[in-house]
Amino acid sequence: MNSPDSPDSPDSPGHPDHPDPRARPDHAGIDANLAVALDALLTEQSVTRAAARLRTSPAAMSRTLGRLRRILQDPLLVRAGQTMVPTPRALALRDEAAAVVRRLGALLTPGTGADPATLRRTFTLQTADLVGAALAPGLLLLARQEAPGVSLRFRTEELEAQPALRDGRIDLEIGSIDHVDPETRVEELVTLRMVAAVRPGHPLTEGTLTPARLADADHVTVSRRGRFTGPLDTALAEHGLRRRVTAALPSHLAAMTLAARGDVVCLIPAALPGAAPSPLTDAATTLGLRLLDIPLPLPPLTIGMAWHPRHAADGAHHWLRTAVRRAIRTPGGLGR
Repeated sequence: MNSPDSPDSPDSPGHPDHPDPRARPDHAGIDANLAVALDALLTEQSVTRAAARLRTSPAAMSRTLGRLRRILQDPLLVRAGQTMVPTPRALALRDEAAAVVRRLGALLTPGTGADPATLRRTFTLQTADLVGAALAPGLLLLARQEAPGVSLRFRTEELEAQPALRDGRIDLEIGSIDHVDPETRVEELVTLRMVAAVRPGHPLTEGTLTPARLADADHVTVSRRGRFTGPLDTALAEHGLRRRVTAALPSHLAAMTLAARGDVVCLIPAALPGAAPSPLTDAATTLGLRLLDIPLPLPPLTIGMAWHPRHAADGAHHWLRTAVRRAIRTPGGLGR
């Protein structure tokens, strides 16, 4: 027999069979747990079994049933002998409650990886021209094979990467990542070295290349910010040497073209010694440039990729990052 204050008792205050005319539905207290409890109660038609299903106590489930009765202004479950039976309102709500819980489960389930074959998306990658030219063929091949609905937009380094990543104007930055931002995720991809590129017949191609001879030559630098100095100047200064930079250009391809047509030296990234030829140097080869080892210890060049954390769990962006890693590390990739 129910106690007078049990939610199952028609004599309890506020029971839907004897509602308080001043009572109002408790809409301010509605939460997702009520939908889950309602689904369990209507499915099990038992406070005890619903409590066991949701791993809570019968007393707590009884209180929840009381709250649902006040909100819905309906008894929902009533005694019929030793069992409880649903009211017509409960029967009308049962399928909808189950559907709501299924939708909640889908909403709050961790995202699964996207199927590349079904992706319809355009990704924007910002890279240095030489890195983009070397990466694009392998990346486009992977997209054609696995994600034919994906398009890739390559941009040169005309945007400040940190705000562009934050604003969503670019999806990935690939190159020498020179900004440190707690909002940005950065992953190192490959380590390269710098070599000197000169035209055939340039004086540096004859005899032994020394730091002094390198410093005496005219140079062109590559910098999107227009800088005339870099690590080579630091290394030369340690030998009491200083080079003359005649121009600062924003792209390696422009610098190599200038070197192919005149007596200037430009530095370009190349694979580490012992590695297979890199497509980074293909353009230099096409232009007929000679590549010379620099007779000074220069710091290695690290190529990485950076993205905004909001894309960290996005399945489509995860495919893109994985494809970049694969394009770089397969034969023909950067520094491989």
